[in-house]
Amino acid sequence: MPNQVAMGAMMKCSFGAAPSSLVVLPANKVLAEGPPAANIMDHVPMVNILPFGVCSSPANPTVIAATAAAMGVLTPMPCIPVTPAPWVPGAATVMIANMPALDNVSKCMCIWGGVIAFTSAGTTKTMIP
Repeated sequence: MPNQVAMGAMMKCSFGAAPSSLVVLPANKVLAEGPPAANIMDHVPMVNILPFGVCSSPANPTVIAATAAAMGVLTPMPCIPVTPAPWVPGAATVMIANMPALDNVSKCMCIWGGVIAFTSAGTTKTMIP
């Protein structure tokens, strides 16, 4: 059974060079083992999802420009996540602030092609179906 995701959960991006931690604002007024619990709408770039070091996605315009300037050698550039869609699929049976709760098997897609996944849920005991 998946774990509930909470503030401080560790994430990785398939095109990022470094891990990042999820930021969950206490607006939902639900706690999970201490920190605020997340729902699928906690996907806002630079608020909930912070940069993953440098981005090596060939679809990222800054990477394209830097690679062209380096005569075709892939040149990673600073990560600026762009995540317009919520986490999927979430836990449809558990609601937090009228939205499905976020579990550690959910994924979020970056517009540059990266897949953001959890490496640590931020909770150890709170499981959700």
